[in-house]
Amino acid sequence: MKKQFEQMMDGLNDVEAFLAGKKEGFRAHVPQEVDVKAIRNRLGMTQARFSDTFGFSLDAIKHWEGGRRTPEAPARTLLTVIDRNPAAVLTALNPAAYAAAVGSSNPATVYVRSGRKRQRSGRVTKRKAHSAESGNTITK
Repeated sequence: MKKQFEQMMDGLNDVEAFLAGKKEGFRAHVPQEVDVKAIRNRLGMTQARFSDTFGFSLDAIKHWEGGRRTPEAPARTLLTVIDRNPAAVLTALNPAAYAAAVGSSNPATVYVRSGRKRQRSGRVTKRKAHSAESGNTITK
């Protein structure tokens, strides 16, 4: 318990030093492991489409998902952002293509598949949308 308290106090001391101008920058947390297949499945993309959309090689996607290789830190960082806010990445990489992909002249929403089966209400398909501006999830 004492070790956890000391770690928290060290963190608070770092924040205080940063806010006082005594320490510059911050340290980003890059996850050690990223489940590429789960991210890709949540977006409802094939391996080929995922690699084309986000600029990864198809071989890299196959190796990561097969467990033969692990993404390097920069790739893990990008994959984490893709997982949490795919609209931000798509908008940053190519705003015009993003707008065309979602069928809008205003790139504000990206549709992703949630789970394996879509919920149906009559003939209307429900799907979740992530707002690029707020990061909120909207069911349509």
